[in-house]
Amino acid sequence: MSGTVSVLIPTFRRSFGLGRAIASVMGQTRLPDEIVIVDNDPGASARDLVTNLTADARVPLVYVHEPNPGVSHARNAGFSRATGRFIAQLDDDEGARPEWLESLLKTRQTLDTPVVFGPVTPLATGQGPMVTAMLERLYARTGPEADDYRTRDWGCGNSLLDRAALTLPDPAFDPRTNETGGEDDVLFVTLQEQGVRFGWSAGAEVIEFVEGSRVRWKHLLARSFAYGQGVSQNCVHAGKVNVPALAGWMAIGAGQALVYGLAALPAALAGGPKAGALCIDKAVQGTGKLIWAESLAPRFYGAAARG
Repeated sequence: MSGTVSVLIPTFRRSFGLGRAIASVMGQTRLPDEIVIVDNDPGASARDLVTNLTADARVPLVYVHEPNPGVSHARNAGFSRATGRFIAQLDDDEGARPEWLESLLKTRQTLDTPVVFGPVTPLATGQGPMVTAMLERLYARTGPEADDYRTRDWGCGNSLLDRAALTLPDPAFDPRTNETGGEDDVLFVTLQEQGVRFGWSAGAEVIEFVEGSRVRWKHLLARSFAYGQGVSQNCVHAGKVNVPALAGWMAIGAGQALVYGLAALPAALAGGPKAGALCIDKAVQGTGKLIWAESLAPRFYGAAARG
């Protein structure tokens, strides 16, 4: 496994996006040793696409069918099948810049950090200014212009893990998050508690193509609410409740919901779409911090996504 790299792409009924993601990996300045595609559709809708691409692929394409519903099931299946020491993760709605993988690996070496994250730039077409401003808040991952250490940039999309330098849970991703997401937060909280340092690779940019139902307000508000819930839910970890931290986040959430909720309309009128989106996002996230129960968490994946 020394020095080998697997790129992991979980997918669910997004053939066009999957093809775009695979093509972006094929165009890397540093090619991986394999691309592992995990199809989480019971109907195996990605199988034919991967089969058709295999003949002309510059690197081996490994198709894994994981019919059990859920984002954690899909990622765990990919980790089990991947042979590389390094696992670089790319989502099926993302496209990587040509220097993406080379930059992640270089940062891993220069900073000596076993977990590396890179910037994510959302792209949506034909949307109004307020929706565009919300998309930038919810989907963008930004950081310093140079490589550096970070306390957090949690999110599997556009990340690199060095399995030889990590003690990963078994399974790596918590099945309880199969429908709600947040499986990445749980994993990276666990690693942070082990003392693992995270790195930021400024040159490892991916574009996230935000399309379909994900640009609608119903989804945007649910995503914002779930983000707010995440920090409170992380206080309930490994069977233990960090009561002071949870109480603190709930108090912050109550304040956010009240202050930013009242300010949203005036901010939008006086400051424009970005100011309005900031207040809406902060207010909804505040509500999520306050109302954090898992039973009330929005369901984005797994059985909930299958209709």
